[in-house]
Amino acid sequence: MTRERIYLFDTTLRDGQQTPGVDFSVEDKIAIAGLLDEFGFDYVEGGYPGANPTDTAFFEKKRTKSATFVAFGMTKRAGISASNDPGLATLLQAKSDAICFVAKSWDYHVRVALGCTNQENLESIHESVLAAKNAGKEPMVDCEHFFDGFKANPEYALACAKTAYEAGARWVVLCDTNGGTLPSEIRDIVGKVIASGIPGANLGIHAHDDTGQAIANSLAAVEAGVRQVQGTLNGIGERCGNANLISILPTLVLKPVYADRFETRITPEKLEGISRLSHSFDELLNRAPEQQAPYVGASAFATKAGIHASAILKEPETYEHVPPESVGNIRKVMVSDQGGKSNFIAELKRRGISVAKDDPRLDTLIALVKEREAQGYAYEGADASFDLLARRTLGTVPEFFRVSAFRCMVERRFDANGHLKTVSEAIVKVVVDGEEKMSVAEGDGPVNALDIALRKDLGKFQDEIADLSLSDFKVRILNGGTEAITRVLIESHDATGARWSTVGVSENIIDASFQALMDSIVFKLVKNREAVAVAAE
Repeated sequence: MTRERIYLFDTTLRDGQQTPGVDFSVEDKIAIAGLLDEFGFDYVEGGYPGANPTDTAFFEKKRTKSATFVAFGMTKRAGISASNDPGLATLLQAKSDAICFVAKSWDYHVRVALGCTNQENLESIHESVLAAKNAGKEPMVDCEHFFDGFKANPEYALACAKTAYEAGARWVVLCDTNGGTLPSEIRDIVGKVIASGIPGANLGIHAHDDTGQAIANSLAAVEAGVRQVQGTLNGIGERCGNANLISILPTLVLKPVYADRFETRITPEKLEGISRLSHSFDELLNRAPEQQAPYVGASAFATKAGIHASAILKEPETYEHVPPESVGNIRKVMVSDQGGKSNFIAELKRRGISVAKDDPRLDTLIALVKEREAQGYAYEGADASFDLLARRTLGTVPEFFRVSAFRCMVERRFDANGHLKTVSEAIVKVVVDGEEKMSVAEGDGPVNALDIALRKDLGKFQDEIADLSLSDFKVRILNGGTEAITRVLIESHDATGARWSTVGVSENIIDASFQALMDSIVFKLVKNREAVAVAAE
């Protein structure tokens, strides 16, 4: 049976940039385009040349090697010819392979937003597509507000789509711009569009997530016949976001209901890199990855209940809908006060630590975890701290360094210019190979100052931690009052792309933070030695 081709269109660099708080530089766009191109997406939409200096500079060169590089912009304005429209000229001159025109397909928007007649809008669509074709560009048209427009005036919405197709648009993309359409409506309307004479092989879907159904709507459109799917990395986009290609792609590739009928450029081998792609993008945005993201999240294949862990050890399919390694993720059997021996054995085995079920040290570790979690530690969210606790209980962590003392001061004072400012300073005394070293540092706050001072001079280990960075810092008060117990979770990463979390608990927030900081560094040193050992085998 011949499978039909599904084309994947990424609009992270254009529609994704509408996300509040996201503002890509040219360098950011170049890096993201490289990630998308290397991974194997069919189309990479780079932005709107002429709309702002960043996008204009980005389109001075073709930014992809294998993916079709797409410029986005409006159809020509009503009342002037295509040859005299400066916006259209900018699109035609951009160093892109294709142009995606956004066209109004809801007569209400034609009247209110464009201020022209319905016929003038159709003429703008027709002439813009012809101009792109004549310039050697692959033309496509995003029919903005198509589903709302179809529900209000189906004849005119269809006329917009058919005008684009008959003028030679490679793709006519049906957009749920407001994100309020439901899957059953998507199926019905796509079916009517195909019945009107536009083949599904020329139709795309662009869904927004305002009802939480952008992925479902995209898949419903595929089932109804469209063959291009638009979306963004990790679902970023304005308001509630766009359809998340990181979730859609594994579904198309791994679920038989789609995999038996369709194919994409992404092979199963390529798909194993999708977790890294998702996390690399979050890292570029300087935000922590979503723990419960489907397929790629740290909790996507995590099991906490003891009975579930026992079943997974026997047959992973009992609680996993796809193998975690198929999407570059890992199985996590979390350790907590709810877990039994199966959880602990599975988690230790994953970390390369072998221990027999009747080993008394295992009982000691379980008792220790439960005791410490009663004090406020949370090892299910601090994998590295658990790793170190387990290794120390089993006697396998060397003492790389020892902190003999630390002090942190916060002073509020007027500077030489008379401005009031708060200054944090930390002093840390560290013993390395019997030699005590004292480091002093200032930071943006007490924890930052401690982090800088602690990592300022670790002797022979200094070079090993040069690529260590803190990604996230979370504080939680476990009980009320000024004498509350505080839990600090720190997420770290290094140049290999690995991420790990550590935890500290104390009545003193600085002390809790310092515990987590030390665990982060020690785990990094342990990880380095494991990597060397593996490479030597």
